[in-house]
Amino acid sequence: MAFNIDIGFATLAGRKPLNEDFCAAMLPEPGQEGMGSIVAIADGVSTGGMGKEAAQTTVTSLVRDYYATPETWDTTVALDRIIRAQNTWLAGINRRRAPVMGLTTLTALVLRGQSYAVAHVGDSRAYLLRAGKILQLTHDHVVNHPDFRHQLLRSVGAEDHVVADYLQGELLVGDVFLLATDGVHGVLSDSRLQALAGGQDGPSAQQASRALVDAALAAGSHDNITAIVVRVLGLLEATLEDAHRSAQSLPIPPRLKLGETLDGLRVTAQVADSGVNLIYQVQDGSDGVLYALKTLNPARAHDAQERAMLAHEAWLALRMQTGRAADHLVHLHERLPGGRERSAFYLLYDWHAGESLQQQLDRGQRLGIQQALAVATQTAQALGRLHRQCVIHRDIKPANLHQGEDGVLRLLDLGVALSGREPEAMRRLHAGTPSFINPEQWGFSLQGTGGAEELPDAQSDLFALGVTLYQLLTARLPYGEVLPYQAGRYYRDPLPPSRINREVPIWLDHIVLKAVARDKRRRFETAEELLLALERGASRPLTAPQPSALMARDPTAIWKVGLAASVLFNLLLVYWLLYLPK
Repeated sequence: MAFNIDIGFATLAGRKPLNEDFCAAMLPEPGQEGMGSIVAIADGVSTGGMGKEAAQTTVTSLVRDYYATPETWDTTVALDRIIRAQNTWLAGINRRRAPVMGLTTLTALVLRGQSYAVAHVGDSRAYLLRAGKILQLTHDHVVNHPDFRHQLLRSVGAEDHVVADYLQGELLVGDVFLLATDGVHGVLSDSRLQALAGGQDGPSAQQASRALVDAALAAGSHDNITAIVVRVLGLLEATLEDAHRSAQSLPIPPRLKLGETLDGLRVTAQVADSGVNLIYQVQDGSDGVLYALKTLNPARAHDAQERAMLAHEAWLALRMQTGRAADHLVHLHERLPGGRERSAFYLLYDWHAGESLQQQLDRGQRLGIQQALAVATQTAQALGRLHRQCVIHRDIKPANLHQGEDGVLRLLDLGVALSGREPEAMRRLHAGTPSFINPEQWGFSLQGTGGAEELPDAQSDLFALGVTLYQLLTARLPYGEVLPYQAGRYYRDPLPPSRINREVPIWLDHIVLKAVARDKRRRFETAEELLLALERGASRPLTAPQPSALMARDPTAIWKVGLAASVLFNLLLVYWLLYLPK
């Protein structure tokens, strides 16, 4: 849901013939409410009359492009990427048309969840009015001398690289934000700004912004005059930081038994116990609907990192529900049925009838070629949608692929997924199932096993999908069973699946072997590339993968050959000394 906010703005040329200030605000489109709302203000700096263009293009690109960034990005990361890109473009334009140049200041405010973020370059300002006090949030990037305070030390478009200041803080109902150019704050004192902007019960934001502009003009401002006032009237959806606070404040429920009730949800079955997390099947007492309840093992109740990881899963699952990736994920309920309040920290997912692919394999059921292809195709589609949102699942395997009775294949368990916002301990955790982890995460390289361990990336998910497809086709693992924290056995190329299952066509052999290649450079780079190969099938098959050279398969091979030659030579020498005539 969107914020309940009141936004008003006013801008005047003042005593100048041209107004080079520019401001804008944008609210999220339906489906993007999690991105929050953004407002920005800029004061163009003219050298040849191009300051207006610089201010307008910078503000416009920022407020529009912000909603094109992945929702999983931190707000400051999204702002920084856009500001840097705009600065690069504007600096390039300025170089080509020098000495005519267009520079601008920039101050932007994003209200998202229950927090705010400010980005700032130059001498426009952002203020926060809270509890009857006014706080200047930004620092002017100007020469620290009374006679030269009009000279900017930083501006957008001046150099190839721009350094912006960023600030984040907690958002409260009743907060009032004021963004103003120096034509306003340069002639009005902080107390005057506070009085005109008003508190929560003051005039509307539009009236307040107009009053600020009129007061600055009356006070003798000789610059362009622009002010934006934003009043926070209500907070709704929480961000990741908000989820963390909730996770740390609520208790972990005790281990539940069949028939016990928690917040009106009756336990009907215990589904899984990993030692870290517990998953129950629960039924709502009011309408009988089934859900999956996931929480921490009570033994982990005091582990702040485990709480943070589960909170990250909840936040990520909610973010993914606003895009197409939701088609292949299980829906998470942010609120309890009937609007009930939570008494403990847990996640509540939809319950889907069906079974995981691992359950099918455990029963001895082998999927047909077309069934395995359908699984790989749907999984590749889902991974492509996750990767476009900068999310790495990190634990693709048959146990986390659920075939619902409705015919939809769903990815389970975002508990160790990477979004760029996960806790540091989780990022460095050797998560996932060892037999499905790509060689680079074990520190394996074609030069040996002594390399540095790499963090998971999109290709890690594709390697795990390749291992999964290999297992579905052959009931075996391409590199055998790998024990936890044991370096994988990557000193041989896997057998082609058709050597184990004669029903596998050669073109599918090539796709599977490319997906699980030991050399990262030989694998699929994106989910879309793998999906295209699967869809083309025999019509446009991949070329047969080249076997790895002996030295690539075993870096010690040359020493083994030398040792064997030496032993043979010494045996011949001994035979000659003992048995040949002297």
